[in-house]
Amino acid sequence: MVDVTDKADVYREAEAEGFIKLRPETLKRIREGGVEKGDVFSTTNIAAILAAKKTAELLPLCHPIPLTNVSVEMAVEEEGVRVRTLVKTMGKTGVEMEALLATAVALLNVWDMVKKYEKDESGQYPYTEIVSIRVKSKIKRESG
Repeated sequence: MVDVTDKADVYREAEAEGFIKLRPETLKRIREGGVEKGDVFSTTNIAAILAAKKTAELLPLCHPIPLTNVSVEMAVEEEGVRVRTLVKTMGKTGVEMEALLATAVALLNVWDMVKKYEKDESGQYPYTEIVSIRVKSKIKRESG
């Protein structure tokens, strides 16, 4: 790990986003609440928050950071679902990895909840795809 002992705690936030391409029929099920496993957005929100909180356990050189907020936005779009996560802290190091991991796990959770509807006749996923996971913004604000 990088030594951050002498760094001051400052306000930091990072926003990440990603997208999962899904079939139109699956998107209709999500919009109408017809997914057998339950409410996709509620479950995905919890999955993303848990992922952000466990980042240091999954990425071996990340510092455990006291998160002050994790917020998740999901939107059904024409070709899939977009997920955005915003992570905040007062800490010695940034929260980009927490935001990225939360976004990735959120997208994986969506896939898990709707995979039944995404399979073709041979059990494959020819259309389903997670794309464009990236950091949209990062802020570091010193006090004073």
